[in-house]
Amino acid sequence: MDPDSEVVFDFPPFLRLYKNGSVHRLVGNDYIPAGIDPSTGVVSKDVLIDPSTVLSARLYLRGRSASTRRPILVYCHGGAFVIESAFSPTYHTFLNNLVAQTDVVAVSIEYRRAPEHPLPAAYDDAFTVLRWVASHAEAGGGSGQTWLAERGDFGRLFLAGDSAGGNIAHNILVRTRAEPLENEVKVAGLLLIHPFFWGKEAVGSEPTDPVFRQWLETTWGFVCGWSAGIEDPRVDPFRDEAALRELPCRRVLVSITEMDWFRERGKEYYERLRASGWEGEAELVETAEEEHVYFLSKPKCDKALAEMARFVAFIARD
Repeated sequence: MDPDSEVVFDFPPFLRLYKNGSVHRLVGNDYIPAGIDPSTGVVSKDVLIDPSTVLSARLYLRGRSASTRRPILVYCHGGAFVIESAFSPTYHTFLNNLVAQTDVVAVSIEYRRAPEHPLPAAYDDAFTVLRWVASHAEAGGGSGQTWLAERGDFGRLFLAGDSAGGNIAHNILVRTRAEPLENEVKVAGLLLIHPFFWGKEAVGSEPTDPVFRQWLETTWGFVCGWSAGIEDPRVDPFRDEAALRELPCRRVLVSITEMDWFRERGKEYYERLRASGWEGEAELVETAEEEHVYFLSKPKCDKALAEMARFVAFIARD
């Protein structure tokens, strides 16, 4: 056997890392181009934001929208920080459907992934895109993206993400406390969809099996390039009480599912947020008898449609 073909880290069902540094992603590799979605009429286009890191985003706008301002949604895709893409069929379909129903300007972030780019690369990329979006609030500002500058309502800016993307959305929102956005833009709401959070000690009815918990701790170390442990407040936000008490937005929706390993953390996030003294409005919704991010693989099932309707209502409400 070629020693370079030796697997040095196996992260099922997502990827394998080989001794020679190559990465074999097992899922989430398909690509779909931007354009006009025939089923929804939503139009999308790709924008290069930082050539030095090839940081880009896919923008979405409802095709026959009136030339009025509408909410802006900045979205962080999931995938354990290692797979999937803003350009994958999974997320392209999800964003098309969401935009068709909410009439927002959506910005789906194509952040760099571990292990080639360990955290905090994804956080830094997502924050860069959020700042780029805010730069368009001033007349003549930004990079001339008219969908944002002319159609976006910067008083209704929302952050959202599922799974690892929910983790990213939370962390870049917290970062705006220390690094305010351009043009005094504020995030109005945070939508956490089956968010990935974890910690050293079990919360609620989380699995207590030490082998399982050690595996999740190991995978967190892997996506961080072995630079951080499971007590890192980026994965365990309860380690930073001020981050919740001073969360810089007005509204939060946390969506969880009954059969998700991360259900208890999402529920605890909601409960601690409400108990922290935070002055905003928090909402928790739970889908029964479904697993983590089920709505991506079953977007037309009744429960996924109901969950989408809740996302739409959260964003549409002023």
